[in-house]
Amino acid sequence: MNTLVRIWKTKEVRNSVVFIVAMLIVFRVAAHIPVPGIDADALRNLFSGDDNQFFGLLDIFSGGTLKNFSVVAMGVMPYITASIIFQLLGMVFPQIEEMQKEEQGRQKINQWTRLATIPLGFIQAYGLILLLSQRGQFFTDAGASTLLFAMLSLTTGTIFLMWIGELISEKNIGNGISILILSGIIAGLPSFLGQSFAIYDKSQLVTTILFAVVVIATIIAIVIMNEAVRNIPVQYARAVRGARLSGAVSSHIPLRLNMGGVIPIIFAISIVLFPTVIAQFFLNAKTEFLQTAATWVLQVFQNQTVYGVLYFLLVFTFAYFYTAVIFHPDQVAENIQKQGGFIPGIRPGKQTADYIGWVVNRLLLAGALFLALIAVLPIIVQYLTGNANMVIGGTSVLIIVAVIIDSVRQIEAQLTMREYEI
Repeated sequence: MNTLVRIWKTKEVRNSVVFIVAMLIVFRVAAHIPVPGIDADALRNLFSGDDNQFFGLLDIFSGGTLKNFSVVAMGVMPYITASIIFQLLGMVFPQIEEMQKEEQGRQKINQWTRLATIPLGFIQAYGLILLLSQRGQFFTDAGASTLLFAMLSLTTGTIFLMWIGELISEKNIGNGISILILSGIIAGLPSFLGQSFAIYDKSQLVTTILFAVVVIATIIAIVIMNEAVRNIPVQYARAVRGARLSGAVSSHIPLRLNMGGVIPIIFAISIVLFPTVIAQFFLNAKTEFLQTAATWVLQVFQNQTVYGVLYFLLVFTFAYFYTAVIFHPDQVAENIQKQGGFIPGIRPGKQTADYIGWVVNRLLLAGALFLALIAVLPIIVQYLTGNANMVIGGTSVLIIVAVIIDSVRQIEAQLTMREYEI
């Protein structure tokens, strides 16, 4: 309550929070504007009757808008895909890697990412429409003009959400894209609880209690793992205090167990959805080989075991990949040496970099395994219980926890900065 009072009394922070709430209301209104020509009842029947995790993931990262097939049904997935492409290009081309280190270069890459989102949006919109068309007829008119207008509406909705996300990020109260995904997940909770209570009976009391205990334990584990930090001690020979030089000073380098947050899961989902979207283009190909290959890809990804194993491996791999992109032990070691510091028992320079890299790899092993298990948790629970309704959305919980913690930290930082200014 004290923090809420401080937020309300601090004008800049209060205005930022009110602005973000207003943008989320706009997003939720847009989530109920259907694409013209869609049969909403037929689409709802698909999602209510299909227990495939594939469509569940699509709905999560569309912000819960896919069930209505609204104009923002694709969410920010094309933008995320474009971001991944430029992250990968930075690993391949040194010029782009150098641009990522400079503010002006990052702004140019951000502009390229926005531009790349447009063609990717059209491609993913077409793939999404084809994907849903395989499950039934969802358009009242299946003409070319209706299809083109639907693709244009979906792509425009993605650009609109990308713009809203960037406006939210500018308020320094959290990542705008993550907050949009969070709001979509939370918006879907009432319908999930309603469905769960609708089929509840007294014979399921023990199962329900156990499910609630597992959910609470999962949330606690996610919070602990998300906040876990390994501190590497650093000793500085001397420090400057005002105009005087003081003696040795001890400090530390905090290394998070989960450095990538939810980004590896978002990357993995983008990759695991990509083959299915591409396969839609070749289902009706004239070449028999392409048609057979597309059908095989779709059948493989409908297999929950294959899908779960691939998803697990992708999350695990991307946890290492993203950490390698954002964290460079050589630069950390160089900065420590420039500031006259050293890690006790470790020589400055290359040995320090090797030691930090060794510690990071050990942390990543535990962090990546945890992330991967959380990602496939719904599949595991459904397999063990045989109940598709009582499924713990590990990815959803992880996103909720990570985004809320990040937003709270940024709000606290804003409040502290304003108090110092006063």
